[in-house]
Amino acid sequence: MAAPHNPFKAALAAGKPQIGLWLALTSAYSAEILGQTGFDWLLVDGEHAPNDIPTMVSQLQALGRSPAHPVVRVPVGEAWLIKQVLDIGAQTVMVPMVETAAQAAMLARAMRYPPAGIRGVGASLARASSFGGHADYVTTANAEVCLLVQVESQAGLAELDAIAATDGVDGVFLGPADLAADMGHPGHSDAPEVLAAIDDAIARIRKSGKAPGILTGDHDRARHYLALGATLVAVGNDVALLRNGARALRAAFD
Repeated sequence: MAAPHNPFKAALAAGKPQIGLWLALTSAYSAEILGQTGFDWLLVDGEHAPNDIPTMVSQLQALGRSPAHPVVRVPVGEAWLIKQVLDIGAQTVMVPMVETAAQAAMLARAMRYPPAGIRGVGASLARASSFGGHADYVTTANAEVCLLVQVESQAGLAELDAIAATDGVDGVFLGPADLAADMGHPGHSDAPEVLAAIDDAIARIRKSGKAPGILTGDHDRARHYLALGATLVAVGNDVALLRNGARALRAAFD
């Protein structure tokens, strides 16, 4: 039996917009709830949320019956960590702070089994292969993994064309908050200079044939990015949904 098909990767390759939501509560229970709300993809955040491998596993398990595709963001682009995340069943991995094509190429190799890459072979122990149930997993997994690299700095923008052209990179996800800070506008990702850089970057990523992506809580801006051709757009996060919903409910009784 082959590795499971990755419908998210196929949708990106077809240019079909995918609307997503960030998960930072590290809760399998809340992940399971949000998995039934209609989002195309949900990101389990290992960079800015207190997730580790066990909490990632529990959320992937909770999303197992969900129509939403789970994406796991690792805190740093290390091959050993990518290997663990793939083995626990993630097929799509996002890596922050990518600034060179050489770094993107290393990450693409970390996603794949030899001879195309350097992913360690231990599929019979892994949830990814249904613990050996997918007998052909090792020979078919490379075609189904999906790598999203984040460009979040001026250095990354300078190398954007080369990063996007890297074989094995499926999408380039822009990081407005970090980019704004690097451009001298910390806390102001809506600065005109930052917005212009993002619009230009989306056009450059599209030209490369790869999927452009971004996160924004501004609904009008999200629609703007979709109109520009962004393929994967995250429009919020579970922390803000909980906080804002609770505040609105309490305010209704003031």
